[in-house]
Amino acid sequence: MTKKSTKSAPVYQYDAVVIGTGPGGEGVAMQLAKAGKTVAVIERYSAVGGGCTHWGTIPSKALRHSVSRLIEYNSNPLFSDSLRNRHMTFAEVMSHASGVIRSQSKLRASFYDRNRVTLIHGEARFVDANTIQIVKADGSTDQITAAQIAIATGSRPYCPKDIDFNHPRIYNSDTILSLKHEPQNIIIYGAGVIGSEYASIFRGMGVKVDLVNMRDRLLSFLDTEISDALSYHLWNNGVVIRHMESYKSVEGREDSVIVNLESGKRMRADCLLFANGRTGNTDMLNLEAVGLKADSRGQLKVDANYRTTVENIFAVGDVIGYPSLASAAYNQGRSAAESMISGKADSQLVEDIPTGIYTIPEISSVGKTEQELTAQKVPYEVGRAQFKHLARAQIASTTVGSLKILFHRETKEVLGIHCFGERASEIVHIGQAIMQQKGPGNTIDYFVNTTFNYPTMAEAYRVAALNGLNRIF
Repeated sequence: MTKKSTKSAPVYQYDAVVIGTGPGGEGVAMQLAKAGKTVAVIERYSAVGGGCTHWGTIPSKALRHSVSRLIEYNSNPLFSDSLRNRHMTFAEVMSHASGVIRSQSKLRASFYDRNRVTLIHGEARFVDANTIQIVKADGSTDQITAAQIAIATGSRPYCPKDIDFNHPRIYNSDTILSLKHEPQNIIIYGAGVIGSEYASIFRGMGVKVDLVNMRDRLLSFLDTEISDALSYHLWNNGVVIRHMESYKSVEGREDSVIVNLESGKRMRADCLLFANGRTGNTDMLNLEAVGLKADSRGQLKVDANYRTTVENIFAVGDVIGYPSLASAAYNQGRSAAESMISGKADSQLVEDIPTGIYTIPEISSVGKTEQELTAQKVPYEVGRAQFKHLARAQIASTTVGSLKILFHRETKEVLGIHCFGERASEIVHIGQAIMQQKGPGNTIDYFVNTTFNYPTMAEAYRVAALNGLNRIF
């Protein structure tokens, strides 16, 4: 179908077309549909949800949950020695994740149906700024037109051309979910969020792990104490961490993988997980047809309203880079929809975006680190609570970890929350809520003056606040 023209203005089949059904695309489509716009969404795969649901956030966190419960079971003093040391295969652990993926995809598909959004399966390519060609699974093509278009195609693992990812023992963070054999040892190249999470998962299953890090510390964007805590915990559990290393070559053999490092070291394992960066999914969109150009990482530049350099084309999520979080992508999508409707995004992402890292134990933080505050010469103080002192942690046998509150010595304003331990990604939101308050509502005194349920992990805030206030003189 082609664009229909009248004497006044062109008439399009849809008010908007959204490319991609991940969190960003869903946010755009739902907001536009609720505003009464006619919307079509194009998804290249047979099920909706994007990489977040099928290869990234959901499956890896479901895997992590199962392995974490296995560790908890094996270490729980309630069970006799004869019942401990249970082992689960990767396939068994993955079966739970597969069920979660199916449930999430089915749920997300229902959103489009309920909101009367047209869902089209196929691969999208630009014909012009208002026309999209769709190549379907059977090879047939179709064209649709829209006044506005939103790109929410997500990202995929970066795969260097000098590594044979078709080899049955070489994986990236997407293909690792199809792991069939049971490795005794694994090399994980890349110690970012994904690499660190999978290092925890495989080590929790009893697999020997070599974690190769190109930098001098793990997750250097974190508060140094938290980064050090993760390094110690992985080391204490048997993960071998190799800092300041990079690969020279990778050899895939019939029974193993050899990784040759630039330093001259040679490493051998049953398989390799390459988890070093991601690339935006823009290369298949035929961006040249509309005058758009992605950068070397496949990402597009947008303005504060998520508009690209083409007036009627917008982009959200991983294809625009930072913060590359599922939660942020959904809110970006809603804001982009506002811009598509009224010309301006009324809402923006919160200034302090929480970070959730699903290692075992979890890490979560929001706000400034000690290093940032020191560099900015902000007079801050620290309040700490060790989980081992909390009744709820003792009851649940989750005593590893701590909560740290950073606050201004003079105004008592809460400046940062850093948590390491089980349920950290949940615990951090209490501190985030207080940080978002303006004026006297955002002070450490709140944690002292409020009443927390007892026993709970949330009580760590009161303990940490009192600890911090005792340091002020």
